[in-house]
Amino acid sequence: MNTQTKAGAAARPSLLRHLNERAVLEAIRDGAPISRAKISRAVGVSKPTVSVALRSLVNAGLVREASETGDGPSYGATFFEPVPDAAMVLGLDLGARFLRGAICDLGGEISARQDVELPDAEVQTALAAAADLKARLMAAGGVGDASIDGAVVGVPGVVTGDGEVAQAENVHGLEGIRVNAELERLLEVPVTLENDINLAALGEQSRGVARGVDDFVFLSVGTGLGAGVVLHRELHQGHHGAAGEIDFALGSGIERDTDPAAPAISDFARRLVERDGRQSAIGSSFEVPEIFGAARAGDALALDVVEEEARRIALHIAPVAAVIDVELIVIGGGIGANGDLLLAPTRARLDELLPYPPRVEVSSLGDAAVLNGALAVGRAAALDSVFENRARA
Repeated sequence: MNTQTKAGAAARPSLLRHLNERAVLEAIRDGAPISRAKISRAVGVSKPTVSVALRSLVNAGLVREASETGDGPSYGATFFEPVPDAAMVLGLDLGARFLRGAICDLGGEISARQDVELPDAEVQTALAAAADLKARLMAAGGVGDASIDGAVVGVPGVVTGDGEVAQAENVHGLEGIRVNAELERLLEVPVTLENDINLAALGEQSRGVARGVDDFVFLSVGTGLGAGVVLHRELHQGHHGAAGEIDFALGSGIERDTDPAAPAISDFARRLVERDGRQSAIGSSFEVPEIFGAARAGDALALDVVEEEARRIALHIAPVAAVIDVELIVIGGGIGANGDLLLAPTRARLDELLPYPPRVEVSSLGDAAVLNGALAVGRAAALDSVFENRARA
């Protein structure tokens, strides 16, 4: 037998052990608390093989015996569960006005969360605030530096492959710098950068109204417009990473009459007053909160503006739904939060526009959607890296 053959023969048992341990760990994550017999059935390997894998995972600190036995009789069996604090994850949502952050363990239990109002929408201010927020969260949660496996940061704009951000208008200076590298220097942990609306979609998938839905779109309507697309339970980012940037679809000449974002809808309300001379309780600023507040109070002009907003939202949903035929549209953002006024007319418009309209719901996570998505992505990555690091050790 030559040296290469001997090396290959030696590698096969090691690789097989690694695969078995990974499969057993996944079964425990999915079914905890779970017995040895159930793990064996779920993975499709023998009980002695499961026992060997369990011994290794317990010694590595990834799995432990569970105090609870789950549903049904235990018949004296030992049950197992993951060790949630084997690693911690930092999630950040970097916006124009607020920086939101949280730390959670591998089980999704949040140990600390804080929101910080930014004094200005300038990138260096936001990045410095991110480093400060990390330190405050760790202190509040009693988390040590070595426990943080990595950070996931949501940013407005298209995230390129080299860690830069394009099409970012909300935070001044975000374009043109290596945001990923700068955050890694300041936070002192590996950083994953992702579009904030994509993370909002993953947040709804993880803990929100889209749980269990295979195909859906998260549509954020606020000061801007964007979408996160999930197909076959996976985030669809597109060839350039720009999937869901539906602002690009607003052609010149029609933008004013189809844009549902806050500046356009405020302008529409102002034009209604100027054109018709109608009295309204909206106020002279024509800010979106005042418009929806007046509509709830029964103001006729404000109700007309809400109806127009529903029409514009439906016009953006219709082509997306017609092309990819998703089951669900989740509406979020500052305007999208007004579901009590917008859902019924938006659904009615879609019934008129489409033979197979999607279900339309309002985000159940609100302004925490991006942060929840960041933590979900971070947990998945940490589970992988913790296993790989312990296996190498």
